Amino acid sequence: MPQLPPAAPRTMASRIRSIFSGSVGNLVEWYDWYVYSAFALYFAPAFFPKGNLTAQLLNSAAIFAVGFLMRPLGGWLMGVYADRAGRKAALLASVLLMCGGSLLIALTPSYSQIGVAAPVLLVVARLLQGLSVGGEYGTSATYLSEMADQRNRGFFSSFQYVTLIAGQLLALLVQLGLQQWLTTAEMYAWGWRVPFALGAIAALVALYLRRSMEETDAFTRQTAPATGQPQRPSQLRVLLQHPREILTVVGLTLGGTVVFYTFTTYVQKFLVNTTGFTKGQATLVSFGALGVAMLLQPLLGAISDRVGRRPVLLFFGVGATLLTVPLLTALGRANGPGAAFGLLLVALVIVSGYTSINAVVKAELFPTEIRALGVGLPYALTVAIFGGSAEYVALLAKDHGVENWFYWYVTGCAAFSLVVYLRMPDTRATSRMREE
Repeated sequence: MPQLPPAAPRTMASRIRSIFSGSVGNLVEWYDWYVYSAFALYFAPAFFPKGNLTAQLLNSAAIFAVGFLMRPLGGWLMGVYADRAGRKAALLASVLLMCGGSLLIALTPSYSQIGVAAPVLLVVARLLQGLSVGGEYGTSATYLSEMADQRNRGFFSSFQYVTLIAGQLLALLVQLGLQQWLTTAEMYAWGWRVPFALGAIAALVALYLRRSMEETDAFTRQTAPATGQPQRPSQLRVLLQHPREILTVVGLTLGGTVVFYTFTTYVQKFLVNTTGFTKGQATLVSFGALGVAMLLQPLLGAISDRVGRRPVLLFFGVGATLLTVPLLTALGRANGPGAAFGLLLVALVIVSGYTSINAVVKAELFPTEIRALGVGLPYALTVAIFGGSAEYVALLAKDHGVENWFYWYVTGCAAFSLVVYLRMPDTRATSRMREE
């Protein structure tokens, strides 16, 4: 089998330009994804029959979870595509899908206008977005990890969650702006459509920027099949030859995704529905805490380049296992935005032990030819089952008067991942990227 010619040495400036191009697209994709959760309080009455707020939020949370069900399919299809056609091609496809989903939500008439077709179209839009995000995570994690140099891989790959959190912050910033400029009635009537329209436009801009991205050296150095050679085996079949790595991805993701979605997407509803804050107060608290957490990602990523990945993961696992119940209990009783901000910030500092390095840890587990698929598919399956349902489980527990059961559920998920962290090797020392 002939070898592709070796790529010219990549300069640090070239790496940074490519990482920036990839990260901007990642930011837009996650903005589009999180706008749904940020504005659910406003659009839920438009898409569902009249009822109490918790019932309408349950309906919107169920569709939020449905979007997650497409993420494994996206992780599979985009992972295969990224490992066959290239990381760049898959990242272009994922942002195009996200554009379509956001535009559909922005334009869908309300339940009072078209009846049951409204929630049906909302489901279709979330399925498109779920397919997009499912492919985005694995491909983006692979791209950033491969584009980084070995000494700074944790630092550069942490920008996946910098831009992911930045997407959430942008969604909240748009929400804060609209809350200031529009009346509550206008927000419920049509204001919630604005962020989805902005997301569709931004996705087109991201599509343009991603066209200038360079392909990673790891992908371009792969051997090319010679003419007449038998077809390569199914990538899914090759992936299944790495059961330990697959289970490691599932185990290290399970606790991280549940804790992450609890303290980022669900917490805004928690502060309104449980603590009793106004929507504006809940948005400000979430925005401030997430802003600090975003800045922590490169710091912890850089620390992992010095001390290893495992100690940083253990910081998250121990902290989340011991402090989730006390933090959620205190947050539910917070007597003001300042106290809530402090508690949420502690929670997000702990979560950052997972978010800052989970992408590079997963990428370091797999060889180049199945890396995007290996990172994306088991991650997406785990997030679909546990992360996507976290908000629904929380609201269901509250609806049945046993909200504190959810606190223990989150703790149990974190403890499960802690066991995985204790047993897994440090991927900085065992990285498959060392072979490239």
